[in-house]
Amino acid sequence: MKLYTSAAIARWLDLTERRVRQLRDKKIIEEARPGLYNLLDTLHRYIHYLRKDGTDNELDIDYNTERARLVKAKREKEELELEMQRREVLRAEDVEQVMTDMLLRFRSKLRSLPVKLSPTLATETDQTEIFMILKKATDEALEELADFDKTFGKGAEEDGPAGE
Repeated sequence: MKLYTSAAIARWLDLTERRVRQLRDKKIIEEARPGLYNLLDTLHRYIHYLRKDGTDNELDIDYNTERARLVKAKREKEELELEMQRREVLRAEDVEQVMTDMLLRFRSKLRSLPVKLSPTLATETDQTEIFMILKKATDEALEELADFDKTFGKGAEEDGPAGE
């Protein structure tokens, strides 16, 4: 039986010598003696390995794919930070806080309408006048919800630029 070096095996399998050593270390191919391989056995083992889709195990990570994912994630993060600085996007926490404040003020105004209007409406007999008073009061309460941009701008400026 003739034995071959890793350089010869690499040429036969169209691999680098380093890849041959990696396959040896992963027990895909075996050395007959230190640094020497049985060509026929090595070919059979390598073909069997390739038939299994050439996967050593699922934990192997393709460096280029992972690097591309990392670069993409960093780019997306920087784009989002830039959009936040330009005030093109808003942080969810900021929007939630402003909306909560607006709705609480709106709720409070609606709940105060009976107390505020009952003395006035008790003395009114003109239905048109009652309608106008109620309409004016409800419109004032709805104003709380109408100016989201103005309210958010005021709330966000208190937090500093981009919510910092």
